Amino acid sequence: MKAIIDIKSLKKDYHVGEVTVHALRGVDLEIRQGEFVAIMGASGSGKSTMLNIIGCLDRPTEGTYLLDGVDVASMSKNESAMIRNLKIGFVFQSYNLLSRTSALENVELPLMYNPIIKARERRERAIAALEAVGLADRMGHMPNQLSGGQQQRVAIARSLVNDPVVILADEATGNLDTRTSYEIMALFQELNLKGKTIVFVTHEPDIARCMTRSVVFRDGHIIREDEISNRLYAAEMIKALPVEEE
Repeated sequence: MKAIIDIKSLKKDYHVGEVTVHALRGVDLEIRQGEFVAIMGASGSGKSTMLNIIGCLDRPTEGTYLLDGVDVASMSKNESAMIRNLKIGFVFQSYNLLSRTSALENVELPLMYNPIIKARERRERAIAALEAVGLADRMGHMPNQLSGGQQQRVAIARSLVNDPVVILADEATGNLDTRTSYEIMALFQELNLKGKTIVFVTHEPDIARCMTRSVVFRDGHIIREDEISNRLYAAEMIKALPVEEE
């Protein structure tokens, strides 16, 4: 499989007053098409900085980053924004939905920036994405009419609508109860089985075990990479939970 993300000797420094913070200290990372990778590490380990650079939200101080074969490390802000919109889908812990906008309109949003896609196709793609995450009957609902799990499904549909080469999820189950977390993980596993490449930041070991590989950061370095044996399947984990009282 080809490399979707190919990072070499990546460094990122921040200047806070007269102090230089070395957030990333020469990281090498390759993520291949169809992988489902957990990014782990304590607060301040560099994992969030890494996700921001992978997502073209930040630029490295040194090193190379190829996204789907394109050198994005040296791009201008406008070029980065275009690549980000076309090639990356984002799912955040806090959903980041527009509160006065329906589920369908929230999912359409990334397509608004693509002048090639006309209104009718935009609507059709958004409907298909919501159907793919099991929300065919909630398209007209506002975020405040949806549960946390349903809001996260809308966010996942929004991440899918541009058919990105990679989905980046940042603690995407962090605000959800156990059952809903597993339901969202089951959805991510389903998407991965269909061929989606997913990079998922988490601090939860059981969530990480739903993926195919884990990458652990500490002090700006990758200290461990493991293929995940005894992988957990979220749909099975749901069945093992106690039955909820009505």
